[in-house]
Amino acid sequence: MRIIAIIQARIGSTRLPGKVLKIAAGKPLLWHVITRVKKAKTLDGVVVATTNSAQDDKIVILAERLGAGVYRGSENDVLDRYYLASREFKADAVVRITSDCPLIDPLVIDDAVRLFKNSGADYVSNTVTLSYPNGVDVEVFKFSALERAWREARLASEREHVTPYIWKRPGIFKIAQLVNSEDWSNYRITVDDDKDLMLVRRIFAEFKNKLFFSTRDVVRLLQRKPELPEINSGTKRNEGYAKSLREDRTVKA
Repeated sequence: MRIIAIIQARIGSTRLPGKVLKIAAGKPLLWHVITRVKKAKTLDGVVVATTNSAQDDKIVILAERLGAGVYRGSENDVLDRYYLASREFKADAVVRITSDCPLIDPLVIDDAVRLFKNSGADYVSNTVTLSYPNGVDVEVFKFSALERAWREARLASEREHVTPYIWKRPGIFKIAQLVNSEDWSNYRITVDDDKDLMLVRRIFAEFKNKLFFSTRDVVRLLQRKPELPEINSGTKRNEGYAKSLREDRTVKA
C-alpha cells in the first residue's frame, strides 16, 4: 500500500494572509510542516498541494527545495485538489496535513497510519474525537473513499474541507479514531491569526529554536508555563469550518 502525505498550502489565507511563509525559529512555517512530516516513518512520499495562482509560486519553490512533490490545482475546491494530487502520485491512501500546523508531530502521524492499517478502516483521524492539541491534526483515508467523496460531495463545505463527506457518513465508511491517553484538546498550537503565531514563536524560543520536539514536550511546556496558552486562549477551534457551515451552499462538483 502506497501511503502519501498531502499538505495543503496557499498564500491567500483570509485571517492571516501569507501565514505559511511567516517565520518561526528562522524558517517559514511551511518549512517546519514539510520537514516534520518527512520525519514520519510510515510514509512513502510527501506532496504539497497548492493552487494555480501565481502568488503560490513561492510555495512550489520551497516545497521542491525540500524534496517534496508538488501538485497545483483548484484554490477553492480543495477536495478536487486532493483527489487529483492523489491520483497523480498514485496514492493508495492519503495522510491529510494542513499547512497551519508547524508543530505537527511525525510520531502522531505514524500512530494514525498504524491504526489505519491495523483497523482496516476507510478513514482514521484524531480530529473528530478530540484528545490532541489543535495543531496536531492528522487524517488518513483510502483513495477509494476520497474518490467517492470527490464524485458525490455537493456542499461547498465538503469540497473546501476535503473530508466531512467521509467522516459524517459512518454508515458508508468504516471510521476509526486515534485517541490519546491524556486529553490535551484544550491546547491550541495551530496558526490562524497573529496570537497563534506569537505562541508558536514563543514555543520555539522555549526550546532554544530546536527544530524538532514532540507534542508531549510541547504540552509539558504549556503545563509548566500556563501563561503561554493564555496568549491565544480567545481563539475558537475550527472557526474556518464553522464559517463554511454558516455560509454553506450546493455547488457543482
